[in-house]
Amino acid sequence: CLVHFRLLGGLLRTGLRASALRGGGTTRGGDPAGRDESRKLLTDEAIAANLEGIRRNFDPFLDFAGAGEGGRPAVMINNADWLDELRYIPFLRDIGRHFSVNRMLTMDSVRMRLERDQPLTFLEFNYMLLQSYDFVELSKRHGCNLQMGGSDQWGNIVMGVELGRRVADASLFGMTTPLITTASGQKMGKTAAGAIWLSPHRLAPYDYFQFWRNTEDADVGRFLRLFTDMPLGEVARLEALRGAEVNEAKKILAFEATRMLHGEEAAGRAAETARQVFEQGVAGGELPAISRPRAELAAGIPLHRLVAEAGLAKSNSEARRLAEQGGVRLNDAPGSDPNRLVGLGDIGADGAIKLSAGRKRHALVRPA
Repeated sequence: CLVHFRLLGGLLRTGLRASALRGGGTTRGGDPAGRDESRKLLTDEAIAANLEGIRRNFDPFLDFAGAGEGGRPAVMINNADWLDELRYIPFLRDIGRHFSVNRMLTMDSVRMRLERDQPLTFLEFNYMLLQSYDFVELSKRHGCNLQMGGSDQWGNIVMGVELGRRVADASLFGMTTPLITTASGQKMGKTAAGAIWLSPHRLAPYDYFQFWRNTEDADVGRFLRLFTDMPLGEVARLEALRGAEVNEAKKILAFEATRMLHGEEAAGRAAETARQVFEQGVAGGELPAISRPRAELAAGIPLHRLVAEAGLAKSNSEARRLAEQGGVRLNDAPGSDPNRLVGLGDIGADGAIKLSAGRKRHALVRPA
């Protein structure tokens, strides 16, 4: 989604209108694309909370007040405004008749689910009709004639283009972007610790900074172009750096990407924490931290459990294996015994216990 936030922001700066669509209506069913099972149905309260979270994620990238250089405000739209009011029989008569079930069965989102012998509900099967109808409504209500999305949405977008032509004689267009992968072929935004979230409530600015700081050498130039607003001449200079010097380019990438999302102050704190941790060997103040009751620490907590609770491993068993393989450090000392009890005696001069998984992931445990 970060790529599309950037694309919308770029359109807005050229003077075009950018419309950000939230799926308050379609999220009641969910897009089957890329899934082997049905999405969990959400309550109205959960949907409302998710929509507000999505709005906050858009804010750093789109100007909804119209005060930027383009001068035109972006528009935040909720497709529940029209989908919640649909009448079933009129919708089938006016919209459904333009869709061929034969063709719908060839769409990847449907075909792959059926080929894997996984159930596909009629609710999910309807998703492509609703997304196509969204495009027509966006065109009618807001003058939107270009829909952007990931490459997995190509079929749905094309169906919307065709539907607009058939029911409204509208000239609509679609643009998709490929899945971003790293030079080694990994999916962008997936790490050993999990997905990379834009919300600071799901991922601390320091962890976001470190994600970019750990970029592969071969990706630095490409990511500087995609995810920062740096001048292309400066990007070319940084891209040409080799050896140890490329680390300076990675620091700039991390700072600029973090600044764009979380602001200059948060990016500065994350950069300073990284400098303290990796260059001075001390526990920086912006490291992710958890708290545990002092009484619990007095009794001692197994190392593997703390590592998992601090988010450095996905489970206790993974944390146990990591420690046994020498991948865990306690206050910068090897912690190979996963059952070693960590307690009050391990609290350092800064009032915290430092845990590390590998060389690049760290967290603090503080007594509560």
